[in-house]
Amino acid sequence: MTGDNWSLRESKTFDRNSIDYIRSAAATGLYRIRGFGAKRRVPSFDDLLMKGASMSRYPLEGYRERCGTDVALGTRHASKPIELKIPVTISGMSFGSLSANAKEALGRGASEAGTSTTTGDGGMTLEEREHSEKLVYQYLPSRYGMNPDDLRKADAIEVVVGQGAKPGGGGMLLGQKITRRVAEMRCLPEGIDQRSACRHPDWTGPDDLAIKILELREITGWEKPIYVKCGAARPYYDTALSIKAGADVVVIDGMQGGTAATQEVFIEHVGQPTLVAVKEAVQALCDFDMHRKVQLVVGGGIRSGADVAKALAMGADAVSIGTAALIAIGDQDPSLDEEYKKIGSAPGFWEDYQAGNDPAGITTQDPELTARLDPVLAGRRLANYLRVLAMESQTLARACGKSHVHNLEPDDMVALTVEAAAMAGVPLAGTNWIPGKETG
Repeated sequence: MTGDNWSLRESKTFDRNSIDYIRSAAATGLYRIRGFGAKRRVPSFDDLLMKGASMSRYPLEGYRERCGTDVALGTRHASKPIELKIPVTISGMSFGSLSANAKEALGRGASEAGTSTTTGDGGMTLEEREHSEKLVYQYLPSRYGMNPDDLRKADAIEVVVGQGAKPGGGGMLLGQKITRRVAEMRCLPEGIDQRSACRHPDWTGPDDLAIKILELREITGWEKPIYVKCGAARPYYDTALSIKAGADVVVIDGMQGGTAATQEVFIEHVGQPTLVAVKEAVQALCDFDMHRKVQLVVGGGIRSGADVAKALAMGADAVSIGTAALIAIGDQDPSLDEEYKKIGSAPGFWEDYQAGNDPAGITTQDPELTARLDPVLAGRRLANYLRVLAMESQTLARACGKSHVHNLEPDDMVALTVEAAAMAGVPLAGTNWIPGKETG
């Protein structure tokens, strides 16, 4: 190789993305804000494989032997737990971040598939409540749009402590997306940038959380399940403290989870991978003899039925999806390639959810753009996708000889890398070795 060719090598430390970041920061004095989710490679469910069954265990015949997918959330204290047909829920995404048509589409699709949706920051919309058979109301640090009447209209309440894309930080909604309706719901000035709080204003720890959960139970007559949602910061202790505070359901969100808008430094450098979140949360539930008594919902980068099955095998009761649901209803659609080019991007790469110029009409409040999304068709697409996730998870469960997806267990999996084996707590393929676990 000649000296000239050597000079063309790209630096691993200062690659073109790092150089672009430095130049942008130097030119503007502003940090980068974006949506979507983490783009760095971290150990994930792709690094795990299901063993299947052969001689030592027999698989189930898919055409003759049933494999259940139903799950009940909130059985610990609530008099009316949420009964779902599939173990896949739609995570919280706010009206304001999403258009009203997008919220309606999510409700339609989830209801058709037999699962729940979640409101997100900013309150409950009529479109979402009317079209969501089961709706979880998020109670966030910002308290935007919160009122007791909507709490009572919900089927469950989710107290949000943190989110996978930004544990320890709040989200952003820029002024171009704060229309009159959004502003009125959130009691904000129209057209002014809004930043959500990073912690609840009236409590500072688990004892205060316990008081808040009791207050929410009394407001709703002890009917509604109370979820507590945390980002994957310290999953073991956050799960343990949520149990102690009286939660019916714990929701843990890994760092692969998406967001509508926050600092890129949060998205890429804060939180832990979903594999870690599942293992540590399940360990806490087991240590307190609460596994399956307090249900665990896991989110952060869930895309396929394989991801669902692996999360359940690790001990989760259900998973939540956000980014995948948006893609199902039309986000990143290749048919809009020319529209994405006009705003300097391309399908699969577009990340400026905060800009309010989404060609698909999903993450925008622009009336002309939102009209592009047909909520009926989009809802049907989401329902199709959710059914596929359920069928794929059933297929893998049957292949492992299980008559219900919740019968999957860590023994049904192996890891392809040392890192994934350590994070998931399953053996490295071809060995009995789980890194970090003492062997007798």
